[in-house]
Amino acid sequence: MKVAIIASNGGMFDAYKVFNIATAAAATDAEVGIFFTFEGLNLIHKEGHKNLPMPTGTEHYQEGFKKANVPPVEELVAMASEMGVKMIACQMTMDVMSLEKEHFVEGIDVGGAVTFLAFAKDADVTLTF
Repeated sequence: MKVAIIASNGGMFDAYKVFNIATAAAATDAEVGIFFTFEGLNLIHKEGHKNLPMPTGTEHYQEGFKKANVPPVEELVAMASEMGVKMIACQMTMDVMSLEKEHFVEGIDVGGAVTFLAFAKDADVTLTF
């Protein structure tokens, strides 16, 4: 199975959605690729993914995450990388925001929409967060 995910939002809940689906799919031996664009780049930014915003009024989730032993986003990013999830940072968004590959976690690729489309063209599942 092949799973293609577009991550275009950059909050805490977005990170959990993206990386939970990606790592679950990778655990079933699926080929997984995530295209990070616009605010979604925060999810793989070296510093940004350590301090992702929570939606207002949802602070109670933080305690729930701890109680349920949900790993922090930083750990989920590392797990996805170790499991072979292909992570593609959007070149256009990086150019617009004056970001370089060095600003992001190790092991990512940089490419444009065409790079992601080449991966996603025969995907069995395509998701957008």
